[in-house]
Amino acid sequence: MSETEREDIDLAATSEGTGRAVLPEAGVMGRVIDRLGYVFAAGIVAGAVILLIEVFLRYVFNSPTIWAHETTIFLSGLAFIYGGLYCTARNSHIRVVLIYDQLGPTARRAADVVIFLVSAVASLFFAYAAYQMASRAVFAPTGGIRLETTGSAWSPPTPALIKSFIFITMLLLAIQFVILAINTIRRTTR
Repeated sequence: MSETEREDIDLAATSEGTGRAVLPEAGVMGRVIDRLGYVFAAGIVAGAVILLIEVFLRYVFNSPTIWAHETTIFLSGLAFIYGGLYCTARNSHIRVVLIYDQLGPTARRAADVVIFLVSAVASLFFAYAAYQMASRAVFAPTGGIRLETTGSAWSPPTPALIKSFIFITMLLLAIQFVILAINTIRRTTR
C-alpha cells in the first residue's frame, strides 16, 4: 500500500474527510449540493449584514425594523438545515471512529455501505415526521393552503417555509445516502 493510499484511508475516518471537495461516490447530486452551498453561505452573510444594519438603525437613528430579527433567524435556519446535506455530500461530518479506525480498507467500505443504508432509512423516518409537521404548517384543517406565520408584528410565513424545507432536505438526504451506498458498492466491485 502506497503512502498516499494510507493517508486517504486514515483521513476517510476523520471529520476532515478525504480532502476532496465532494465524494466521488456522491455523484451528480453531490456536486449540485456542493454548488448550492454557496447560496446558503451567502444567506449567512446576508443575515450578518441585516443585523449590522439593524444595530445601526436602532442605536443611531432610534428607528428599529420589525423584520430584521426574524429574517436573520430564517436565513440562518435554512443554512443550518442545509448543512447536514452539504456535509454528507462532502463526507465532512463528524464520526466516532473507535471501531472504524481498526478496520481494513475492504471492511471500511462495507461499513460505509451499512452506515449509508442505515442513515437513508433514518432520514426517511425523519422525512415522515417532517412531512407531518410541514403539512400542519402549510394546510388549514379545511384542506386549503394557509401558511403558518410567526405571530409577530411582521408575521412572515417563515415557520411553514422552514418546516417544508426540513421535509425536502430530509428526502434529499435519504436519496443522497442511497446514491452513496450504491456508488460505494460499485467502487468495491471494480
